[in-house]
Amino acid sequence: MAKKTSTKLPKRKGVFTYRGKTLEQLKTMSMEEFAELLPSRQRRTIFRGFDDEHKKILQKVKDGDSTIKTHLRNMIIFPDMVGLTLEIYNGKQFERVEVIPEMLGSYFGEYSLTRRRVSHGSAGVGATRSSKFVPLK
Repeated sequence: MAKKTSTKLPKRKGVFTYRGKTLEQLKTMSMEEFAELLPSRQRRTIFRGFDDEHKKILQKVKDGDSTIKTHLRNMIIFPDMVGLTLEIYNGKQFERVEVIPEMLGSYFGEYSLTRRRVSHGSAGVGATRSSKFVPLK
């Protein structure tokens, strides 16, 4: 069974820009120049430097791997990653995420949720005042 890869981007009016820069301009920037456009938390992470696991993912992006499987949820999405497919671990399984330009500057973990939506069942017998008098037989 062949894997289906789509280069579908969301419909937007005009050209995508991030803080006034087009995607092509962002891809030509160095990491420090791109960091100046990011919010302070991401900027601080880049300036402090990456550890070995983060560097390994950046190397996979440079090598041109189309699918990257990772447990790192605190990695920042860079312009070079646009168009790639990430498989991000959520604690139970790997969630497949396609990177689009709107994701720039956010973290991997934002797109692979670790908690499910809560769907409560109905209340049991005796759980409420009105169900106290319901006959059991």
